[in-house]
Amino acid sequence: MAALGSAAQDMEGTMIDISWHNLYARLKNAPAGKLYGIPRGGAIVAGMTGRAVNLPEQADWIVDDVKDSGATAARYQEKFNRPVWCLVDKEEENLLGQWVRFPWEESDPQADITDTVRRQLEFIGEDPTRAGLIDTPKRVIKALTELTEGYRQDPIEILGTTFDEPYDEMIVVEGINFFSLCEHHVLPFSGTATVGYIPSKRVVGLSKIARLVNCFSRRLQIQERLTRQIAQTLQEVLSPKGVGVILRGSHSCMTMRGIKSQGALVTSFLTGVMRDTPEARQEFLGFNK
Repeated sequence: MAALGSAAQDMEGTMIDISWHNLYARLKNAPAGKLYGIPRGGAIVAGMTGRAVNLPEQADWIVDDVKDSGATAARYQEKFNRPVWCLVDKEEENLLGQWVRFPWEESDPQADITDTVRRQLEFIGEDPTRAGLIDTPKRVIKALTELTEGYRQDPIEILGTTFDEPYDEMIVVEGINFFSLCEHHVLPFSGTATVGYIPSKRVVGLSKIARLVNCFSRRLQIQERLTRQIAQTLQEVLSPKGVGVILRGSHSCMTMRGIKSQGALVTSFLTGVMRDTPEARQEFLGFNK
């Protein structure tokens, strides 16, 4: 497989630019026979071979430009009973989590993303050219970037400044507001967090705990994992005698869709003496009443 082109570092992470030269080198490995390209990148790849067909049923192979999770390839393979070939296989080439940009794509990756939002507006029956929606794609991307800022924050760095303090009683911060996005439907869920710990030698500023909650919540999440990540990071950095985290959240994926029912999800994660000592456990859980 031909090596990818140059790698550029941007605010979102590593971006791999694939050159025309690299593209043509990879096309030499395209399978023989008639090819159907998965819209839209796969259609370009198939078209460049000169062997593209209009319908999957007419093809010997189905072609895509890039394979991420493999879900798209598996869906087409199952539906049309055709093998799938991808120009770039991220898993095979150890590129998972990196952005691969092809020569036909915009130099600015946000331009392609905003185009995707426009297509979604069209899909639901809207006109993205009407006055109220002209700037909506840009606003959606800006909002999504803000709501996922936790990916660009380092939780260890957030807790980097600690203080020597011979305090051995429970420290609890209540009522920390959090806002997150459900990874299953990308719908918001929000609520409050109660975070406590019993220090051994070091303590951390109260604002740092709130920032830690924000760091992990501003990602695609499920509440159970969010609770665990906050607790385990505090345990790792401060090495306290114990940590307790309780989250109470309301989920739009339940209130707005599906069962459309109100209700709160309460999750907890405790470590050390906060979990194993009944008195400490009862004291912390009492803060959540």
